Amino acid sequence: MGFTFCLGQAKLADGPAWWAWIGGFLLFSVLSMALLAKATQSLPIGTAYPVWTGIGAVGTVLLGIFVFHEPATFWRLFFITTLIISIVGLKMLS
Repeated sequence: MGFTFCLGQAKLADGPAWWAWIGGFLLFSVLSMALLAKATQSLPIGTAYPVWTGIGAVGTVLLGIFVFHEPATFWRLFFITTLIISIVGLKMLS
């Protein structure tokens, strides 16, 4: 979620601030990939990757709602809830 936050902030910045947000984006991207690689050491890739993307998707939607003031409509929350349930189900089956 860190890299999506930085990307969202970079969209609003220019000059040196833009470069700082892009630097944060790159740092969080590398950290995120390293953690995914670490997770695949104990989980099958077919579970680790969907969980990784699901956490990122849910976190990014919540970040958008709470930080960037995006709409929290019924359907957005409904589908995020079904995504969370699916992630938990996948993890329980691993």
